[in-house]
Amino acid sequence: MSVLKKFFKDTIIYGLATVLPRVMNIILVRLHTGKLETVSYSDTTEFYVYASFFNVLLTYGMETAFFRFFSKSEEKDKVFSTTFISLIVTTITFLAIVLFFNQELAQLLGLDHNYFKLLVGILVLDVLVVAPFAYLRATGRPIKFASIKLTNVLVFVALNYFFFWAIPKFGINFPGYDADNLVLYIFISNLAASIVTFMMLVPYFFKVKLEFNKIIFKQLIGYGWPIMVAGLAYVINENFDKWILPHLLNKDINGAYSGCYKIAVFMTIFIQAFRLGAEPFFFSHAKEKNAKQTYALIMKYFVIAGSLMLIVIISYLDIFKGVLVNDDSYWIAIKIVPIVLLANLFLGIYFNLGIWYKLTDKTRYGMYLSIVGAVVTIAFNLIMIPEIGFMAAAWATLAAYGVMMVLSYILGQKHYPVPYNLKQILGYLGSAIGLSIIALTTNSNYYINTILVLVFLGLIVLFEKKELKQLLKK
Repeated sequence: MSVLKKFFKDTIIYGLATVLPRVMNIILVRLHTGKLETVSYSDTTEFYVYASFFNVLLTYGMETAFFRFFSKSEEKDKVFSTTFISLIVTTITFLAIVLFFNQELAQLLGLDHNYFKLLVGILVLDVLVVAPFAYLRATGRPIKFASIKLTNVLVFVALNYFFFWAIPKFGINFPGYDADNLVLYIFISNLAASIVTFMMLVPYFFKVKLEFNKIIFKQLIGYGWPIMVAGLAYVINENFDKWILPHLLNKDINGAYSGCYKIAVFMTIFIQAFRLGAEPFFFSHAKEKNAKQTYALIMKYFVIAGSLMLIVIISYLDIFKGVLVNDDSYWIAIKIVPIVLLANLFLGIYFNLGIWYKLTDKTRYGMYLSIVGAVVTIAFNLIMIPEIGFMAAAWATLAAYGVMMVLSYILGQKHYPVPYNLKQILGYLGSAIGLSIIALTTNSNYYINTILVLVFLGLIVLFEKKELKQLLKK
């Protein structure tokens, strides 16, 4: 139980590193949706779809591969150095190619040329700091990690408020300021934040002697390339809907859909915080005698926390939408939120289950599962959006992550069986879904919905009281 407590402690620290910046980004959702028309918000969404895709491509699974081999290698400095040099060389090569073909590539992606140049700058800087950030996590320096992440977002948020709010409110004379193209300043703010982050992490470029080890590189690539393919498939699962909606419907719909999708950010924050704390822990704890039992307990508490979050957000959805997306022109897509929340909870369970193929070095299965999810996403969207509209995009996300979750469990129990308590896990998940459905039928009656939340909390206390007491005592 003490090991479990350590896991929760590390996850909370990394969670703060994730939550605080994301909370600040939540403020930007309100700022952007309040200032941008849905068409312009769609342009912002498409920009970050491409950013996500290229980020995965340029890191090609090296971050996860680094954790795997850093945790078990006796030559840890060589693992870091080889990872770092590899990413530097490929990133510089990418930059050279893009600079040569920048006009053609911008046209191919359908991006404004200025947007494209900013995209490249952000990508290059963000990829160059992947290894230093991973090094901070692997060597147990969450405070440093958190402070740099927080600084990045402070710069980004401050500049967004400067461009979107301060300049028009106080009549500041900013050279070249274009009030009709506010989207541009989101990307400029992002680039500035990436520059600051890069400068803060420069000292870690020289933490160890730079030495490229071919044997380690082959191990990293062999482990990491399926992670990259899985990552690309994940980007498709997460973003194909926001890319295809402008083409099958229109940008107005896509902007509204993307804005309401942001309301599910709280579940996304929870999952990301879990991953930041869990991935290094799972690898470092793998050799312990009771590792599988610990993983099973972590899964149960993850489902409990995620299910509680599902009920709370759905029960008070009107409050959340009013706080985050205050322009009612976006609310035409508000019905997607419960579906997207549940889809993200399934995704979190999938990430938790996925430890089996990472610990057994069978990362190709993660690739296969993600490809299956991508196929479901693409097929469902292309077939159903013309039939039922933007709601099909939300259902596609739920279907994809649901299929991936179930298949991962089945395969995991075959290759690396973990004694998950399915009865309890499904009980909590089913109860949360049932109570959430009831909450959706109460017409935002907060008295009834509060009772529903308390009912779920009562179930947690009833069935977990003994374990929670033991955990808190230790």
